[in-house]
Amino acid sequence: MFKKVLIAEDHEMINISVQRTAEELKIPVIDHVHYCDDAVEKLKKSLRENNPYDLLITDLYYDTDHREQQLKDGREMVKEIRKIHPSIKIIFFSGEQKSGIIDSLFNEYQINGYVRKGRNDGKELKKAITTVFNGNNFLALEAQQDLKKLNSYEFTSFDVTVISLLSQGIMQKNIPTYLVNNNITPNSISTIEKRLNVLKEELGITNNEQLIAFCKDLGII
Repeated sequence: MFKKVLIAEDHEMINISVQRTAEELKIPVIDHVHYCDDAVEKLKKSLRENNPYDLLITDLYYDTDHREQQLKDGREMVKEIRKIHPSIKIIFFSGEQKSGIIDSLFNEYQINGYVRKGRNDGKELKKAITTVFNGNNFLALEAQQDLKKLNSYEFTSFDVTVISLLSQGIMQKNIPTYLVNNNITPNSISTIEKRLNVLKEELGITNNEQLIAFCKDLGII
């Protein structure tokens, strides 16, 4: 089992609950923080002392308060930590349900596990820690099914860019100008119209507003 874990969670009672879960797994050293900046500093200190953490359990979102922070959320923190300690195992413990966001944590931030807060989350977190320790990534079955559903839609990066621009209030006829200015191809109005029509037909929706709402629900924009 892991020897040294750092828990980053800004809500005190949840932080204590995660600590107890780690204790039940007989992890010898369990440290905790309430701020992203503190997590990075603790990790740097452990590396300087040649006694690094081998697991980080963190929330995704952090509330703002009177204390100014350089790192605003779990993604920013993990991005920084990966630079200085790329081999550390990372599990997110969060209430986020959107498949697109969860998918991006694995693909863009190379996390090792994701547990949704909710009913039986203590058991799920234990499973996640054990699974990750054994060298495998962890994602609960329900979330896996959601990701399969997301991936079945096959949104391309071009799709996401166009829909994101629409969601920002940019008119469809003006999107080619943005694409050209940012060296994005294809960038013709006909290509944009065809792709949007294909997406709407595949998803069974009728207009761009519904498409934007659908993608926001998935968490891909």
